[in-house]
Amino acid sequence: MKEPNAVLSSYGTTVFEVMSRLAIEHHSINLGQGFPDTDGPADILEAAAGALLAGPNQYPPMLGLPELRQAVAAHNARFYGLEVDWWSEVMVTSGATEALADSLFALIEPGDEVVLIEPLYDCYLPLIRRAGGTARSVRVEPPDWALPRDALAEAFSERTKLILLNNPMNPTAKVFGPDELAFIAELLERHDAYAVCDEVYEHILFDGRRHVPLMTLPGMRERCVRIGSAGKTFSLTGWKVGYITAPPALLNPIAKAHQFVTFTTAPNLQNAVAYGLGKDQSYFDGLAADMQAKRDRFAEGMTRVGFEVIACEGTYFITGDYRPLGFEGNDVDFCWYITAEAGVTAVPVSAFYVSGEVDHFVRFCFCKRDEVLDEAIDRLGKVFGG
Repeated sequence: MKEPNAVLSSYGTTVFEVMSRLAIEHHSINLGQGFPDTDGPADILEAAAGALLAGPNQYPPMLGLPELRQAVAAHNARFYGLEVDWWSEVMVTSGATEALADSLFALIEPGDEVVLIEPLYDCYLPLIRRAGGTARSVRVEPPDWALPRDALAEAFSERTKLILLNNPMNPTAKVFGPDELAFIAELLERHDAYAVCDEVYEHILFDGRRHVPLMTLPGMRERCVRIGSAGKTFSLTGWKVGYITAPPALLNPIAKAHQFVTFTTAPNLQNAVAYGLGKDQSYFDGLAADMQAKRDRFAEGMTRVGFEVIACEGTYFITGDYRPLGFEGNDVDFCWYITAEAGVTAVPVSAFYVSGEVDHFVRFCFCKRDEVLDEAIDRLGKVFGG
């Protein structure tokens, strides 16, 4: 038998799926995979249901319904002062992962280099390799996740096509600061490169922080592809509705990739997301405040159990160093142990690195009901004496 594609077949099942299956087997509280355990706002659900029944339910335009593309453009202006032409600079995708795939397939030529900052969301490297690109990665590491500027500058060359920037960053919960963004922007201009910006957690920042898209920096308007996610913003991850903002010179080839991947997205969901993006400021502030309260609740519990808790600036993930608990073994061993013995599932942070040198940290997802978070802490405490 002839072998399947060597790039994709070389990857195993994602760590999220592996740990989720283990959680089911052990009837564990699954704080590994990143999704809320309650649905988003009722009025957005009602908007989707109404649009489904009202129709039409046939193919919408390939770039997305005008209503949603206009709402994305208005959202850019409202939150970031970005003036965007919805007709030529906005496209709807079936989730942010599809948006990433479209962008990478459209912009990378075989042999191009792509700069990555580890730890990585798990789809980045397979997509880059499948597009024919070569990854050049640098690492941020706990506990401070500091950007290694010299190493980042060294990763750029005349062969660099783009950087893939995740901000706010999963799994680190790092929010890149103004100086770090300015440094990245300077490298892009120096090497005439692009940035694909995965900004799906743009509305989940804590302690008064506000998201700053790289696209808003001087000289970056024509170099950036900005990706957002309704799933993250409205706690409706199963809807898989994403959106891209990019200058026409970049969006045009990305749209050509999109037409051969999913082509379009469910029209009733697009209508509902358009409605959602127009919600009052109180919704967006409330989302961040609610998640910050959960962060604080779970972090306090982790500290009580005995973890060393790493600062969480955004997203709905928090990292802990388990060494103070006295466990001997790496982070994969620890995640298996707490799933089986405590009935709580986390994800090993080493799974997000190309090499597993950072092997004593685990990531928990805290976008769950308070009673679920409390029960997880109680279970961990019973095992570790917290």
